[in-house]
Amino acid sequence: MKINWKSMAAMLMVTGLLAGCGTAKPQVAAPAGSPSTAPTASSSKPAEINVYSAMEEEQIKTYLTSFKSQYPNIKVNVVRDSTGIMTAKLIAEKENPQADVIWGLAATSLLVMDDQKMLEAYAPKGVERVLPEFKDKANTPKWVGIDIWETAIIVNKVELEKRKVAIPQSYEDLIKPEYKGLIAMPHPASSGTGYLTVNALNQLYKDKASAYMDKLHENMMVYTHSGSKPAKMASSGEAPIGISYGYSGILEKKKGAPVEVIFPKEGSGWDMEANALVKKKEIKPESKLFLDWAISDEPMKEYNKNYAILSIKQEGNKIPEGYTKDPVAQLAKLDLYQAARDREAVLKDWEKKYGSKAEPKK
Repeated sequence: MKINWKSMAAMLMVTGLLAGCGTAKPQVAAPAGSPSTAPTASSSKPAEINVYSAMEEEQIKTYLTSFKSQYPNIKVNVVRDSTGIMTAKLIAEKENPQADVIWGLAATSLLVMDDQKMLEAYAPKGVERVLPEFKDKANTPKWVGIDIWETAIIVNKVELEKRKVAIPQSYEDLIKPEYKGLIAMPHPASSGTGYLTVNALNQLYKDKASAYMDKLHENMMVYTHSGSKPAKMASSGEAPIGISYGYSGILEKKKGAPVEVIFPKEGSGWDMEANALVKKKEIKPESKLFLDWAISDEPMKEYNKNYAILSIKQEGNKIPEGYTKDPVAQLAKLDLYQAARDREAVLKDWEKKYGSKAEPKK
């Protein structure tokens, strides 16, 4: 059944988030969609699951610590790449899926996959704790969110001082002539950060979005295939300004780089990292165990060390250093369902107009 986009369009508007949030192998699986199923890992034979993710490598290593301690007999093979590349890989493997679990991929990508009947319904243990805005509305959800990441402008203060130009505070600032050739930004087809930023510009500027992006393109040095690379380029001074995401810029600042992390005045583009069970002939019980764990207390605490907005509101949640005092209010009012619906057309048009400045693919 195709997604009824019109009836679901309002579900992920930030107004809903404002109300909900306060301050990257062998038993037969239980019947698909069984919400209270609690599978157990086999202790007699080692099991393996393939997990596809777009989380940062350093995050994955830290996050997996508690899973490995709880389930030492389950081998987790993580395949990691940028959101766009991971999404394309999953869709290319649709007829012969290699992944068992999707962990920390953009919700907009999962919506596209759900529309192509690539996801299996499963309600992880504890899913009732997840705020409604962070999960599929079906009784047994096809996907469940864990946190939100957002557009940020990462600037190298030393490099801008050398050029005697001010630190940009908004999208409008970024198209000023003094920033010509100084900006790096993620390619929206490769990077989830790139796409959530382009989506924000399209939804905020509406019929003026194309004219805005033409001007932004004039100031662009390069479009990268990684969402975090523009922050790293700003950190090193290779690109004085990097359009990236908050966590990546904050991490560079913590390392001692002379950078400032700016959340644009008009509102940050955003998407949520989300999890899902891949639809395939054999669904391993260990895959469901992994999804149960992925929204449990220990990993949620680890997600919160990097991201300010979580899908579960619980005691101890805090805003990590470097974010705004009200990170939810900082988000632009966007519709993720529209972003998923428009994705293919937007990327095709964007590549035709601006792909000439993309860095070579490895």
